[in-house]
Amino acid sequence: MRRATSRIGAAVTSVSRVTSQAWGILAASEAAVDAGEGIDWFIVVTGLFGGLAVFLFGMDRMTEALRVAAGTRIRFALARMTKNRVVGATSGAGVTAIIQSSSVTTVLVVGFISSGVMNLSQGIPVILGANVGTTITAQVVAFSISRYALMIVAIGYALAFFAKTEKRTVQGNLVLGVGLIFFGMSVMGAAMEPLRSYQSFIDLMAAMKNPLLALLVGMAFTALVQSSSATTGIVIVLASEGLISAEAGIALVLGANVGTSITALLAAIGKPPDAMRAAVVHTIFNLLGALAWLPFVGALTGMVDSIGGPLARQIANAHTIFNVVNTIVFLAFVSQLERLVVRLVPDRPEDEPLRLKYLDDSLLKTPTIALERARLELLRMTSRVQTMLTDVMPALLDGSAEALTAVEDLDDEVDDLHGQIIMYLGRVAERSLSASSTEELMRVMEATNNLEAIGDLIETNLVTLGRDRLANGYVVSDATRGLIEDYHGQVSLALDLAVSALVQANEEDSKTVSDMKEDMNTQAQAIAEHYVDRLTADEDNRIELYRFETDVVTNLRRIYYFAKRTARLAIPTEEQATS
Repeated sequence: MRRATSRIGAAVTSVSRVTSQAWGILAASEAAVDAGEGIDWFIVVTGLFGGLAVFLFGMDRMTEALRVAAGTRIRFALARMTKNRVVGATSGAGVTAIIQSSSVTTVLVVGFISSGVMNLSQGIPVILGANVGTTITAQVVAFSISRYALMIVAIGYALAFFAKTEKRTVQGNLVLGVGLIFFGMSVMGAAMEPLRSYQSFIDLMAAMKNPLLALLVGMAFTALVQSSSATTGIVIVLASEGLISAEAGIALVLGANVGTSITALLAAIGKPPDAMRAAVVHTIFNLLGALAWLPFVGALTGMVDSIGGPLARQIANAHTIFNVVNTIVFLAFVSQLERLVVRLVPDRPEDEPLRLKYLDDSLLKTPTIALERARLELLRMTSRVQTMLTDVMPALLDGSAEALTAVEDLDDEVDDLHGQIIMYLGRVAERSLSASSTEELMRVMEATNNLEAIGDLIETNLVTLGRDRLANGYVVSDATRGLIEDYHGQVSLALDLAVSALVQANEEDSKTVSDMKEDMNTQAQAIAEHYVDRLTADEDNRIELYRFETDVVTNLRRIYYFAKRTARLAIPTEEQATS
């Protein structure tokens, strides 16, 4: 609670400073207009960009609160993505409406495709739906409630400051963000009001009646500021002030769609093929969709005019209509679109096997999704640990020095991935996390440490035992080998089930691993009795061989212990306390 309050205080201090300056700009602009003075370009420019800064800051506050409030609902929506095209598009729209970033949704889809959770044809509808989700911004800012903006800011601050629960704090931040959005718009509107009588600006806006020019301007501005929300906000303000026509506003928003996808495309250069394919899908959809609507901007204008509402609402409605229609049309051509992007972006050999595939700093603003991606990277690390456990037994019992070295080399990769995952989780922890996200972060971190410990046991202890065998010429009997291999098989099964329990939140697999404890103890006792019988055998080095064989089983038991701890992480904390 104390941490949340300090964050609120810091945020409100920033807001107070910005809003006081913005209020001064707004008052100065209105005074200049009332006095009939010439345009003060300093007031206009600082008012426009200062108001835009408040607007974007409010968007950030609002979307961050939505992300925290949504929490596990985002994960639930993502789990539904693979069912069919319509559900995938709906899920993509819903997730993007919450996180207000189609680029983040696209990055998320890339992770699912890379991990095999979905294929490209299943991911494309999600990317298409993401564009529908972004239209929520235009619909929100089209409301004409700027006169109540500061009252909403005050209510939001009071809710957050006096909150006694995390839920109430999030609600306060959400209301605060909404208030700042509309206050920023009022500042921009007041700053641009003098331009109504400035002939050069009037001529410039008149030129925007050319849809192609307006589209290019919207695209360029969005690529420059890297925010389609910023472009949409300014267009809505211009429309509210009567400075642009409906046709120009619609074409500008079309251009904003294209601009944001080009930014995502440039960001994907140099990344794995799946990332580039997702960005290409996003770009093709927005570019072709905008060009297809360009000749029909007039018809679209007539359509939204017949629906009614102020000019700002008409532009918001047009934004929604063309994205929804485009999504419906493109859903019918998912297979063709998949073939096209695979041809445009072919597979390439992996030249850096340890290159991070899933951890992306752009997702840190959405901790729920960042933690999902950390799980996927953990799965890569786990696959190497599983390979080590599979390969170490034949190398240990009768393999060559080269076979042991190959197992040892895999641990270097495990250690590297472990370090990068832990660092990423540390950056996630710096964010404002809900209680459930904090618990999830701790689970992923503990699982990462457990699996790294298994890798160290194999590399440090079992590989060393294998080298001792080679150095001393130990020969394990067929009977003893069979017992050890059976025990190793059970340990490997426990690790596989633990991974399944962790990744899929499968409580049944988790309980299976815990229930294996009794059988594992029984099997270990049988091996120990066999060792006692072996001590009476007339063999060379029988004492040294006894130590070698018991050390092997002891280390396998320790690996099972870490697998069991990992599996228990799939069980909710309250159940762990009673089990």
